[in-house]
Amino acid sequence: MTEDILGAMKENVIQGRITKDDEGLEDEMTGQPGVKELVQEALDNNYEPRTILDTITDAMTIVGDKFESKEFFIPDMLAAAETVGVAMEMLDPLLAQSGIEPKGKVFLATVKGDLHDIGKNIVAILLRGNGYIVNDLGNDISAETIANAIKEEKPMVVGLSALLTSTMGNMKGVIEVLKEAGVRDQVKVVIGGAPITEEFANNIGADGYGADGFDAVRVVTSLVG
Repeated sequence: MTEDILGAMKENVIQGRITKDDEGLEDEMTGQPGVKELVQEALDNNYEPRTILDTITDAMTIVGDKFESKEFFIPDMLAAAETVGVAMEMLDPLLAQSGIEPKGKVFLATVKGDLHDIGKNIVAILLRGNGYIVNDLGNDISAETIANAIKEEKPMVVGLSALLTSTMGNMKGVIEVLKEAGVRDQVKVVIGGAPITEEFANNIGADGYGADGFDAVRVVTSLVG
């Protein structure tokens, strides 16, 4: 029974099905339980929240592989990520109650002048699904606001996003302000977004570059250790 519920949960994450009313990638799945129903069913049957989280994480690893091999595209990744977001809303309080230690705290922000947030939101969901505490500071966030937040809450990593070539230069400004505020050596800086490259990340002194949401999780994990 366990494998039936967890196996169905994994498949529905991959299919991007939140509820039984969703079609997913295969039309014949309509009417079958989606991730929301399956997570609740697993909890009702006393499955450990950690076991459910591991199942969801395994599913997103498969989605990541399919995305990298171009079998999946951005809409497929978004649909799967949305199922993880729903599942985490159900699991977060239970994971905290069970005393499971998070892997670390990560702050995310879209830099000043940039209002785009889809990529950042995907990264937030994927990080939460991999056991990190995520504080999304939002869009159009100043370097000073980021520095003050780091001083107060001391995250291990801050992820910066920019989708415009006109705003990507503000990432360097954030790093400079972090130095001036005396907190640059307290946090790892990971950057990403459509115009960003690894060369740019190296040039501005960032600690890492995520080419996409899945890559960002790998980079964060490697930096946190």
